[in-house]
Amino acid sequence: MLASIAALIVWGLKPGIDFTGGSILEVSYLNSRIANEEIEQRLAGLKLDSLSVQSAGEKSIIIRTKYINEETHQAILSALRENQSIEERRFESVGSVIGRELKQKTFMLVFACLLAIVFYIALAFRKVRGPVKAWQYALSSLISLFHDILIPLGIFAVLGKFYGVEISIPVVTALLTVIGCSINNVVVVFDRIRENTIRKGAVNFGETVNASINQTLGRCLSTTFVYLLPLAAIFFFGGETLKYFALALIIGIIAGTISAVFLASPVLVFWGSRKKLG
Repeated sequence: MLASIAALIVWGLKPGIDFTGGSILEVSYLNSRIANEEIEQRLAGLKLDSLSVQSAGEKSIIIRTKYINEETHQAILSALRENQSIEERRFESVGSVIGRELKQKTFMLVFACLLAIVFYIALAFRKVRGPVKAWQYALSSLISLFHDILIPLGIFAVLGKFYGVEISIPVVTALLTVIGCSINNVVVVFDRIRENTIRKGAVNFGETVNASINQTLGRCLSTTFVYLLPLAAIFFFGGETLKYFALALIIGIIAGTISAVFLASPVLVFWGSRKKLG
């Protein structure tokens, strides 16, 4: 978590055109691909702002610029087709105003999602018995979710710095999905803790939590494994558009499984031990 925070502070995230505004064009060469420098020379006459040419596999390129209209889009394709056979794979354009609006709505959506989950946990465990209160269950789950989001964001900060990977709407969607998958594991463990607390009464709370983790560990691991199977297929075979969507999900779901066992539950024991000492 500290490494992720350091990466975010030092390098930050690289926002995609969904948030900054601009255009992105992905093209595949049917024969051999020409060098990126030659592509930039061909496009120099169009006077494109913030032009960036990036390789995507052996025969594909991704061109990023500031927002362009359809006329400029066709002019780029004409320049690339000179003595070459190409296939356009995708073209996306987002205005700067829409990009800023999407950024604001994304922050609001993530905050609302976390707030709703905390409220749900507090409500679901409102009648829990034992040394830990319902709001402490909610706070423990929030700390766990913070970990689950922070880890993939830190990795994307590193990828953005060294490989130019951008944060896009699909990546944000993946992170919101991670929140849902992670809280599923946390609720499974917490619910077993509640059941064992009721069944065993005043037995040491730390031992109860440990037994609950052992009883639910197989279920959490099997659920995570089933999640990762299709995500691995999407990551390796789904193409460039879905690659980082799947990567964010893979990292987040693994982090969520770890935090449900090694973070959320120990935080509950911490709350319980504080009350006992008090």
